Amino acid sequence: MNDFNDNYQSEAPELSKRAELPLVWLLPVVAVLVSGWLIFKSVHDKGPEITIEFPTAEGLEIDKTKIKYLDVEIGKVTSITINQDRKTISVSAQMNNGADNFLNKNTRFWVVRPEVGLAGVSGLGTLISGPYIEIAPGDGDPERHFIGMKSAPVLKTTTDGKQFILETTELGSMHPGTQIYFHGINAGEVLSHQLSHQGNTILLTVFINAPYDQFVRKNTRFWINSGVDLSASSEGLKVRTGPLISILSGGIAFRTSEQDATVDTAPANETFKLYDNYDLSTEKIYTKTLKYVMHFSGSLRGLNLGAPVQLRGLPIGKVTDITLEIDEKTAEISVPVIVELELERLRKINNQANINDKELINQLIEKGLRAQLQTGSLLTGQLLVDLDFYPNSKISYSRYHNLYPEFPTMASSFDQFTHTANVILDKISKLPLEETSRQLNQTLSSLQATSLAATATLRAGQHSFDQLDGTLTSAQQILKGFEKGSTTQYQIEQLLLELTETASSLKQLTDYLEQHPEALVRGKKEE
Repeated sequence: MNDFNDNYQSEAPELSKRAELPLVWLLPVVAVLVSGWLIFKSVHDKGPEITIEFPTAEGLEIDKTKIKYLDVEIGKVTSITINQDRKTISVSAQMNNGADNFLNKNTRFWVVRPEVGLAGVSGLGTLISGPYIEIAPGDGDPERHFIGMKSAPVLKTTTDGKQFILETTELGSMHPGTQIYFHGINAGEVLSHQLSHQGNTILLTVFINAPYDQFVRKNTRFWINSGVDLSASSEGLKVRTGPLISILSGGIAFRTSEQDATVDTAPANETFKLYDNYDLSTEKIYTKTLKYVMHFSGSLRGLNLGAPVQLRGLPIGKVTDITLEIDEKTAEISVPVIVELELERLRKINNQANINDKELINQLIEKGLRAQLQTGSLLTGQLLVDLDFYPNSKISYSRYHNLYPEFPTMASSFDQFTHTANVILDKISKLPLEETSRQLNQTLSSLQATSLAATATLRAGQHSFDQLDGTLTSAQQILKGFEKGSTTQYQIEQLLLELTETASSLKQLTDYLEQHPEALVRGKKEE
């Protein structure tokens, strides 16, 4: 019994010193690790938070509106609130990791929406995806608060080219987005405009795209290309047309002539004058000029600033000023016309070193050079100043001018005609027209009475002629009763012959008076 118990006596179990972890705990551990990794990655990939102020939240939605650069999403709107001023809204956005380089002081934000304008259609993609906020990175210090733009900027920072400044006195239809043309090609646009510090000019900031910016040289001319340019001058009406879009919204054009090809290219931000039209932009600028004052006796209506001064039909200057002056001492009114003679237009031959331009003009005046107003165009009525030689005319200066020497003038041909007509009318007005008219009426009455008397005389003469003809017939019948060859018959035949001649003469007289009744008053005309 004991042996059996001894044989079957169990041994004490040996316990393992290493603890074993159940597999069920692996899932929570993995979940914790994955969550931690996701949180770390989310925090690591999360970029800075920024705020943007806009005038309206139209089209913006929380967690839906994206922030893009070059169509790549770099952020998202997280909240929209109204600012304390109750005029603007504040948009909070979460930017992606790596967007820090874009968020500087001069960075710009704007909302992209569908827009239809004269320059074209933009933002069509937002019709499906909805509006989004676009960013244009700028330079400067890092920034987290921005003021959004009311509309998209005209120029994107990725465009190659140069900026220039155009100076003008009137803004007109120029606005951001106004197109700039080079030989009819769209080469750039207006970015912005501002008033100068003096307040007398407008400064337009324009951008010329590459490669057209290389054609902007230091003497390039810019002018307003309004589409249809209708101008009236002393040469008549002129019409110039540009692209169709410039007719609707205006435009600017520039040109570079063949002579400008050797001039250096203009640097960025160079300032140019913006001319009002093409004709003004083509005018050559002359530096050697002489100014004179002219006094004209007739009306100056139709003579405008800029009117040409021509010598034998060719331009040699222009009118620069027309003023109305009154002498307080003598109460005389005068209208001095200031002209500028551009002597560089004259090609000189046989140059004389001892004669300057002013002395040359004085020699021409001594030879009879005079100024005269003439009508440049009957259609527009514009006047011009014409210079020509009148050797027999005398030099007569009307009055002294304290700024410029006086150039002798002559009355225009129209003024001379008007003066002659006035003299003739004055002489006619001095004639005794009433007495002459009364005498003429009496003469006409006398002629009428004489004509009536002549008609009565003709009728009486015709009646006498008829009676004489009857008498001759009766006498011929009586003559037949006498004996042939008797003395009585001969005498009667002679009497009848004389009566016949008298009747013939009377008939001729009657016929002549019927054709010329005035002969009773004036007598018979000599043949």
